[in-house]
Amino acid sequence: MTPGGPASPTGAAVPAPRAEAAVPAALALLSSVGISDAHLAAVLADGLLQVEQRLSAAVSTTDRLAAATTRHLLQAGGKRTRPLLCLLAAQLGDPTPAVVDAAVVVELTHLATLYHDDVMDSADVRRGVPAAHAVWGNTVAILSGDLLFARASRVCAGLGPEAVIIQSETFERLCLGQLHETDGPAPGEDGVDHYLQVLADKTGSLIATACMFGGMFAGADQATCDVLRAYGERVGVAFQLADDIIDLTSESVASGKTPGIDLREGVATLPVLVARAMVAAGEGGTSGDRLVELLAAGLATDADLAEAIAILRVHPAMALARAAAREAADDAVAALDPLPPGPVRDALAAVAGALIERVT
Repeated sequence: MTPGGPASPTGAAVPAPRAEAAVPAALALLSSVGISDAHLAAVLADGLLQVEQRLSAAVSTTDRLAAATTRHLLQAGGKRTRPLLCLLAAQLGDPTPAVVDAAVVVELTHLATLYHDDVMDSADVRRGVPAAHAVWGNTVAILSGDLLFARASRVCAGLGPEAVIIQSETFERLCLGQLHETDGPAPGEDGVDHYLQVLADKTGSLIATACMFGGMFAGADQATCDVLRAYGERVGVAFQLADDIIDLTSESVASGKTPGIDLREGVATLPVLVARAMVAAGEGGTSGDRLVELLAAGLATDADLAEAIAILRVHPAMALARAAAREAADDAVAALDPLPPGPVRDALAAVAGALIERVT
């Protein structure tokens, strides 16, 4: 067995998490934001390390299988974007130890959704390691996600009834977002509007809760918490729009995921929706016509998928999707206007920019 790596039920070795994952990629994100206030940067770095320790403790168990499965993606790394935003938002008030627990709640919830998403998307790779279902099978992966939801609920219970209500409402939106993405737009519903609402529910809601929790458990007033919630939801939409572009433009080595997952599963992300609209308007060109033909046939082979990705990478729709991601990030920054000027507001704005800098 690979040292440090879990074993599959058959005893086959599973690649150990990457060594660099021992230091959260959130520290790299924090560094890339370029926070000018040295004290704020140090406080956030210390908070992220506390979150990492608390996450490890939260998934600890004496059960052999659960210990391996629930730690699988945690140890693989991740940017810890949600905990970072929770900690940063808390700097608008007087942070209490509960802020770290709140950051842990949102990250455990996010991790749980990844286990379920990878099963639904048939994704083979996540964060540069085999997806849990590729190692232990769909049932174990789903149950491992459920265990992480349970751990998140247990930590959340310690934060009080208001936090539990907010977390349950957020979880409901996550489920509805996934449900509506799976079902697609209703007859007559605008496809782009439907998709943006899916992103607001499926991704924006949890990031909004992370930001709001930060304010809540630092004693910020309701008006500030409302601003943080609005900012977080818009950041979430921008972040997911950027991820959808990365899904088509990055190789798996760079992104940690298999490219073209949404295309393969028939999920029309913004680049596809824009390309289809251009074709319908007679603006798609021959490559756009070919793309629509491939999508209509269901991308039956790996070669079809590769051709569709190649078309989208150079299609004008991609530039329009990038512009939409930038606009969503700008909207998130604009939501911060009611906050007092200072290093925290500047840092929140910088995070919004950093999250989509990858694609614009």
